[in-house]
Amino acid sequence: MADLSRLFNPRSIAVIGASRHPGKIGYVILKNLIDYGYNGKLYPVNPEATEILGLKSYKSVLEIPDEVDVAILSIPANKVLDVAEDCGKKGVKFLVVIASGFAEAGNEEGERKLVEIAKKYDMRVLGPNIFGYAYTPSKINATFGPKDLAPGHIAFLTQSGALGIALMGWTIMEELGLSALVSLGNMSDLDVIELSRFLAEDTNTKVIAIYLEGLKPGTGRKFIEEMKQVTAKKPVIVIKAGRSSRGQIAVSSHTGSLAGSGRIYDAAFKQAGILVARTIEEMFDWARAFSLLEIPRGERTVILTNGGGVGVLATDAAEESGIPLIDPSTELKTAIKKAMPWFGSARNPIDLTGQALVENYIEALEILNESPEVDNIILLYCRTAVLDPVELAESISKLKSKFRKPIVAALVGGEDVARAIKILNKNGIPAYPGPERAVKSLAAVLDYKRYLDRKIGRTI
Repeated sequence: MADLSRLFNPRSIAVIGASRHPGKIGYVILKNLIDYGYNGKLYPVNPEATEILGLKSYKSVLEIPDEVDVAILSIPANKVLDVAEDCGKKGVKFLVVIASGFAEAGNEEGERKLVEIAKKYDMRVLGPNIFGYAYTPSKINATFGPKDLAPGHIAFLTQSGALGIALMGWTIMEELGLSALVSLGNMSDLDVIELSRFLAEDTNTKVIAIYLEGLKPGTGRKFIEEMKQVTAKKPVIVIKAGRSSRGQIAVSSHTGSLAGSGRIYDAAFKQAGILVARTIEEMFDWARAFSLLEIPRGERTVILTNGGGVGVLATDAAEESGIPLIDPSTELKTAIKKAMPWFGSARNPIDLTGQALVENYIEALEILNESPEVDNIILLYCRTAVLDPVELAESISKLKSKFRKPIVAALVGGEDVARAIKILNKNGIPAYPGPERAVKSLAAVLDYKRYLDRKIGRTI
């Protein structure tokens, strides 16, 4: 595997096609790099400018009086090959090619020549047909998307530029922290496999989420074998687009990839230990859980709730998702009864009833945390007049350091419940606005645990 460290930790970046005009892609990329706080050397390149955004501009990459690790090419497709040649002569290590108009538009020859030039000079190519990339530990936002990215432990790779840009804003709204965001585009050189292998070794990344449209012809077997090595180290979640016959046609015109049958891809993903999500929401729900939780020691699970209805919904979802719910022992029932009104239920789901207060939840959580019968806890809350959800979330968050077992939470209600969900997520407890989403997220974590147990003999 090639060393990609200088792509994600570059000492210097040249933005070729940097613009003085707001709204132009070359302007936005340069401004995002500045505003997000990249502290390496930045070199705008524009033959018609001497200064852009307060930085000295150069007419050519060859005029830059320093080494250049990464060159971002925000120029028309018909100029890319000549500029790539200049970058090679300069000793650039990585080309990030924003331009469209290559294989996805029928210009396979142009894309082939781009890769040939890169190989001649020992450069690597990300793209073409991308919106850039970001790596939050290095304060890099080399995209023409929103400026802000919340730092975290989720790496997101996407073949769709428009979707990737849209999800940049969505992750901020949902408070999902990213380690990396990489637009894959046509994958002329660097592909989902090589990037995933790098991220599998990245200490800042806990989970890899991928929007995938397809692979290059003849790479299926390599994908399975290489991704097995990735999933042995980090969980990988994929949402596969182009599952339908018409979707496959759309994929070929979008990134020039081979879409293929959804069933074939599902079989490949299963062999490689990849978790398959069906929706964007599901992919990021699972990614949130992986980014915040340690892999459970076991599968025995309890549901703790203040509402019978959400408890039943969670129970149904748990059974459908293969989560084993325990039947508490007499000893555990006796202990947990102390944390609830006399008419509550110590069975599983454990129903604290609608009269539950903060102290009831805290006492029950402490009992479950200490019980040798329990490996995982699904915590549910429905808005009641007697229990402020923000107070509950703050109290649970204070206990976080004492928790030895994974907890996922679902809180149902209005605006104050939404605030409580944010508090829990900020404090390392994955929380969701519905019981099914919480349960399925824990199920994904348990599925990955089973994969590790089965494939590499993991015992924890």
